[in-house]
Amino acid sequence: MEREQNTVLLDRPVIQRRDSGRKREEAREGFPIIVHSHLGWDWVWQRPQQFHSRLSRGHRILFVESPVPQPGLPAARVALRDVPDYPNVVVLQMQMPAEKWSNGAWVDKERRRLVEFVLSGPLGADFRDPVQWFYDPMAVTAFAGHLNESAIVYDCMDQLSQFRGAPAELVRRERELLAVADIVFAGGPKIWKEKRRQNPNCFAFGCGVDADHFGQASHVSTAVPLDIASLPRPVYGYVGVVDERIDYDLVALLADENRGGSVVMIGPWTKVDPATFPRRENLHWLGGRDYAQLPNYAKGFDVCLMPFALNEATEFINPTKALEYMATGRPIVSSAIEDVILQFEDVVKIGRSHEEFVAKCRRAAERPNVLGIRRGLKLAVNNSWDSVVSQLEAHVLHVLRSRRSIAVDAA
Repeated sequence: MEREQNTVLLDRPVIQRRDSGRKREEAREGFPIIVHSHLGWDWVWQRPQQFHSRLSRGHRILFVESPVPQPGLPAARVALRDVPDYPNVVVLQMQMPAEKWSNGAWVDKERRRLVEFVLSGPLGADFRDPVQWFYDPMAVTAFAGHLNESAIVYDCMDQLSQFRGAPAELVRRERELLAVADIVFAGGPKIWKEKRRQNPNCFAFGCGVDADHFGQASHVSTAVPLDIASLPRPVYGYVGVVDERIDYDLVALLADENRGGSVVMIGPWTKVDPATFPRRENLHWLGGRDYAQLPNYAKGFDVCLMPFALNEATEFINPTKALEYMATGRPIVSSAIEDVILQFEDVVKIGRSHEEFVAKCRRAAERPNVLGIRRGLKLAVNNSWDSVVSQLEAHVLHVLRSRRSIAVDAA
């Protein structure tokens, strides 16, 4: 389907539409959802996309990305586009003048003005009484209580305040969001313990996995991509975002101690300078790859890596890639991330020091733990994204029914 592009400019925006030639698929009966996400739809395919691509089967989704500052821009801009593979998803992107970016009150007012303008047009009919679903706590001031929402959901996938570059205001705004949220979903056991202190209606939902997709890594017909197919083995491989959560000293040591083999790092980098990455002849920083290609790359790995640093940014993480790696049927070695230990220690080998991590990679490549791999495959099958989303949806429906019941009783 050809994408529709809508552009809103300056203070008197005009939406320009190009007819796609196809009717938009009608959503099944269900509540509309307005998502406020710090991650873009086209960024690495993670929890927000996994959840809302599936929720879009029964709900209209307006996926509002966090605004980005743009130097030289005279006024705020907004653009809408459809997602060809998910006809009930509309992505809304905003740019703000960089010169006004430090004025938080202006940014809040402007981002709400742009969204309200878009909803004042034909699209608004699809998003009456929406559920507002937050990933980005910075959006709470602009939107909570302003879009006639039927409920507020906070899906807390990470402790964003501990990430590099997080705004100082984020801690206060997350407290505000936790106070107004009707329900909170936490991305792992540790962050659930933290957030339920501030909102008792909090439920722990780790990540799911598309086991069929990543299971292609074990298919005979799956081709290993040419850029790693001829690398010396064993191949230790990582797939994911490359940022401040990676232990770069550990990655360098892995390459040094695996000189007859290779270390492959796949994923886009953000908030870090690639010029500072360790460089070795057998260490390959390949950058981002399409989600569809990831099983092909995993087929070329002898060991799947989670070489995370133990720092503020990783204190609460519950890595999506754990179950994805399990579905590939490959052995996995991780640094001592608390949620990984709590959930997966009988499947994932834990390196509590750099030396132990390297030793466990070597052992996993030479003598894979067949029993652990089987357990991992079973966990992957039993933790599908579809199953997780079905449970999330049931919780939100319970909130909506409870609120309607209270409204009726009050009347």
